[in-house]
Amino acid sequence: MSFQKGNTHTVIHNEAFKKTAEELAPEIFSKRVYPINLIETVQDEQSIHGWKVEVIESVNNLKEKDFRKGTSFILDFGQHMVGYLSLTLSPVGSPPDAPLSMRLTFGEMPVEVSEPFSSYDGWISSSWLQEETIYVDVLPNEMNLPRRYSFRYVKVDVLDTSQKYTVKFNEISCKTVTSADVSKVSPLNHNDADLQKIDEISIKTLEDCMQEVFEDGPKRDRRLWLGDLRLQALANYSTFKNNDLVKRNLYQFAAVPNSYGQVAANLFIAPTLIPDDTFLYDYSLFFATTLYDYYMETKDVETLQELWPVAYRQIEIGIERLDENDVVRDDPSWWSFIDWHPELNKQAPSQAILIYSLKRAITLAEVLEKNDEKNYFKQKLENVIDGSLKQLWDDEIGFFISGENRQVSWASQVWMVLAEVFEKEKNMELMKHLLKQKPSIGMVTPYMYHHLAEALLLSGERDEAVALIKQYWGGMIRDGADTFWELYNPEDKEFSPYGNHLINSYCHAWSCTPTYLIREFEI
Repeated sequence: MSFQKGNTHTVIHNEAFKKTAEELAPEIFSKRVYPINLIETVQDEQSIHGWKVEVIESVNNLKEKDFRKGTSFILDFGQHMVGYLSLTLSPVGSPPDAPLSMRLTFGEMPVEVSEPFSSYDGWISSSWLQEETIYVDVLPNEMNLPRRYSFRYVKVDVLDTSQKYTVKFNEISCKTVTSADVSKVSPLNHNDADLQKIDEISIKTLEDCMQEVFEDGPKRDRRLWLGDLRLQALANYSTFKNNDLVKRNLYQFAAVPNSYGQVAANLFIAPTLIPDDTFLYDYSLFFATTLYDYYMETKDVETLQELWPVAYRQIEIGIERLDENDVVRDDPSWWSFIDWHPELNKQAPSQAILIYSLKRAITLAEVLEKNDEKNYFKQKLENVIDGSLKQLWDDEIGFFISGENRQVSWASQVWMVLAEVFEKEKNMELMKHLLKQKPSIGMVTPYMYHHLAEALLLSGERDEAVALIKQYWGGMIRDGADTFWELYNPEDKEFSPYGNHLINSYCHAWSCTPTYLIREFEI
């Protein structure tokens, strides 16, 4: 599996939108955090990825120790960190007659400080593995590492000193960074302890992904992805309420579409604003739905007016993919994300996302009194719903099918429910049927599990939604999560779409949504 490049249209730069985005650059909050324990990791078949943590002693004892070539130790900061490491070092013994050489390995999970990164055999770059070899020419030394890391654990390997001296680590700390203002979050005080904990970890996950933009993950990618932004924005409205950051990110996407008018699936922020050459059918449509959510939260008509042409164009592009039956064409010329399941056919869920997006675009057109555009979308909506019912609904089996092989998947049913193709009672029947039959093409990411939970809530299956949240996100907690992960398949906990779980992100934006579901649906 690999990332597919989009078309080769040139980028069209909107300098006014860039300027607006820069004016909305967020304040970065920071604090100094210190490790709490010295630990070791121990192989354990019952623990996720086969490793568990055992506390050796308090980190206060570290300054009493000195280290020579071939020795190491592991620090536990007690919580997930995103920030910059500082170390204060001093020599012990004779004056240092050779540089100190040491390797720092950063891990969000115990496995990352337990298994050598040389064993990594995945298909995306190993340079995302968080490891740094440092040479210190002058001791004593106060060091501030320039690179930002995402971690809970830090392993320090002393690779070499000399025969004449050892090294003492007097102090190690992390300057954390985030654009999330934790004082803005209202206490939940839920009477269900499990949901209370899930809410807290959801908020911590979102906090650590909120930087200069809503990053998808602070360990790997560190980019602004539209699919992640949509869900982060919803969680943000329920918690940190940094609505200007959502606005900034919308303007950033709108500032650099291609010459066809399509927004990229993700953006690089440095050294300048650069759109990636990956284009996803569903993510482009989500520009309009994210703008809709932003407007419904803020009633910011000025932003809606400025960004409407970009949103309108994304829906147009989505409509252009329809065939003569008003169904999204499924051929090798496109890519829609939906989920990381390797066998998932994307036609039906993408059809549903087009319906979902059209409904929201119609509302925005009504707000702006764009009657011609509203009427055009209304007609297309009728056609697409009709095409869905005639071509994709199989009344005999009671499911929506997808692709030429008529695949039945969880994603297709979930997205058709979210798109409200049927009335609520029929949606409830569909969800009950889905939970009973359990199609073999399941879900592998918190991103898709979020949509299942929301579909259950919208169709009136509140108890099932609560049970799902407690089972799935609670399962991550039981497996050691202090922030929620990019990937979690309870049936295959070693799953990685990248070929190796060492590269997985264990603090990931699209997994932060239980706080939105708990607070907005009052579950």
